[in-house]
Amino acid sequence: MIQQNSRNGPARVGIGGPVGSGKTALIEQLIPRFIKRGNEIAVITNDLVTREDAKRLQRSGLLAPERIVAVEAGACPHTVIREDPTLNSQAAENLDREFEHLDVILIESGGDNLASTFSLDLVDYWMFVIDTSEGDDIPRKRGPGIVQSDLLVINKVDLAPFVGADVNLMVKEGLEVRGGKHLVLTNCKTGEGIEEVANHIINNVLFD
Repeated sequence: MIQQNSRNGPARVGIGGPVGSGKTALIEQLIPRFIKRGNEIAVITNDLVTREDAKRLQRSGLLAPERIVAVEAGACPHTVIREDPTLNSQAAENLDREFEHLDVILIESGGDNLASTFSLDLVDYWMFVIDTSEGDDIPRKRGPGIVQSDLLVINKVDLAPFVGADVNLMVKEGLEVRGGKHLVLTNCKTGEGIEEVANHIINNVLFD
């Protein structure tokens, strides 16, 4: 397995987005797909002052609990993924030492606003997750997370009819503000679009 990163260790993939957009659910869908492909995986979750997302993933049984590490930010979530990512970097380095054959570490940000971005000193590739229940005007608000991420994920497409969101409009305006960079529509309940997200990571960060 060849990783496309500057540290010669496991690739690090950031997953950011607002509270409730479906970041943890996305990870739950991605884990078995990576395992099926033979990839060794670990996860770091970020929360403000709790470890709820890590506990949820540990209870899922998708990975051995020791492969899922929690970081308590104690401040605005973007602080530990952008301004000072030391806690996350240390957690990733510890996982790398403990599991010598790791291919990829998923780093989930705590729920943040549209200005959230990842430091490229921390990750090799990052995606931003929004969902249709937030309204179909979210893409045109042009937050850095939407514009700068390597991949934009528009989640919960199944809810669009119930909240009056126009998914086609979200795709059109998402592509416009991102200058044509990739976006994917997903439904984490059914698995719709998840394979495409996994393929983006494989093709851009890992090379089978």
